[in-house]
Amino acid sequence: MINSQDIKKGTCIRLDGKLYFCVDFLHVKPGKGNTIMRTTLKDVVKGGQIERRFNIGEKLEDVRVERRPYQFTYTEGEHYHFMNQETFDDVIIDKNLINGVDFMKEGEIVDVVSDASTDTVLFADMPTKVQLKVTYTEPGIKGDTATNTLKPATVETGAEVRVPLFINEGEVIEINTTDGSYVGRIRE
Repeated sequence: MINSQDIKKGTCIRLDGKLYFCVDFLHVKPGKGNTIMRTTLKDVVKGGQIERRFNIGEKLEDVRVERRPYQFTYTEGEHYHFMNQETFDDVIIDKNLINGVDFMKEGEIVDVVSDASTDTVLFADMPTKVQLKVTYTEPGIKGDTATNTLKPATVETGAEVRVPLFINEGEVIEINTTDGSYVGRIRE
């Protein structure tokens, strides 16, 4: 059990029988009344977010979670197979539990978050930024750098990303896996 004022970003709590991760929190002390913690919680299973207020001193059930590096090995339909980097155990994770799955290629190292008490896999997190090769895009025309216009490009994993006009096929780009946005071009 933890007190509500001990909630920080990344804290995992059990609330109404569901697991939630704290995405954001704010310690609010109004002029009158009690101090409260205003939190934004993300449902671990469904991915939805809720806003919840807790009075200071309110007891909450915390869940101990572990982050371990796993290597992506292969897919089998909607199931993705990962290998533990320490014990070499194989773990199967559903596609909907992997954040940034569209940008994952074989051999990629991801953080798998699991409940320490039950050893149940909660979700897998891709690195925030990945470097991928552009496999298809319309060719850029010389002088197309003045405007902030974007065009679609397909990367080696098959995902489509909006990139600036000067990006050509065969170039390596950096992509933010949380929102799928173009970050920059990688020069060899």
